[in-house]
Amino acid sequence: MSEFQLYFQQGLYHVLDINAYDHILFIVALTVPYVFKDWKNVLLLVTLFTIGHSMSLILAVYDIISVKSSLVEFLIPVTIFITAVYNIFRANKSGKRDNVNFLAFTTLFFGIIHGLGFSSYFKMLVANNSGDKLVPLAEFALGIEVAQVIIVLIVLILSWAVQTFLRFSQRDWILVACSFVAGVVVPMIIHNRIW
Repeated sequence: MSEFQLYFQQGLYHVLDINAYDHILFIVALTVPYVFKDWKNVLLLVTLFTIGHSMSLILAVYDIISVKSSLVEFLIPVTIFITAVYNIFRANKSGKRDNVNFLAFTTLFFGIIHGLGFSSYFKMLVANNSGDKLVPLAEFALGIEVAQVIIVLIVLILSWAVQTFLRFSQRDWILVACSFVAGVVVPMIIHNRIW
């Protein structure tokens, strides 16, 4: 297996691992308010999340930042909960009316938090790489981006199907999907070892 394939697959599986579903939940909550015609906004947000994720990995790999894992493991479900609740309160508004700058900054920041949750493992993954660590990071980030786009497509198709065949309004779909996401992460927050 080539190095590119190794790091790309690690990025892909990092997101699509059903046992580590926090990343999936975040992308679902981020995507639910949008429809296919808003694909540019969704792609921008998902890419900013990948950039934030990659920034924290760079900072961790080069030992510029180190954060207690218990704090990060607490903050990750909090970011998912905040995103879901934000969408619940904004359910009556179309995704394109959102303040893109606010969402962009928030998504980038949340990406940094999520990246810190994977930084210890990624440091071990590239520890034996004596060369530049930025190339493996770029390959890993590409895997993350592809996996996130897959999730976005699944959510957009599901949104279309629910709104078309089950006659859910966009508002109701956002309320149901984001309430589900929030309901899944609340126990993660309550039972976190930080308490």
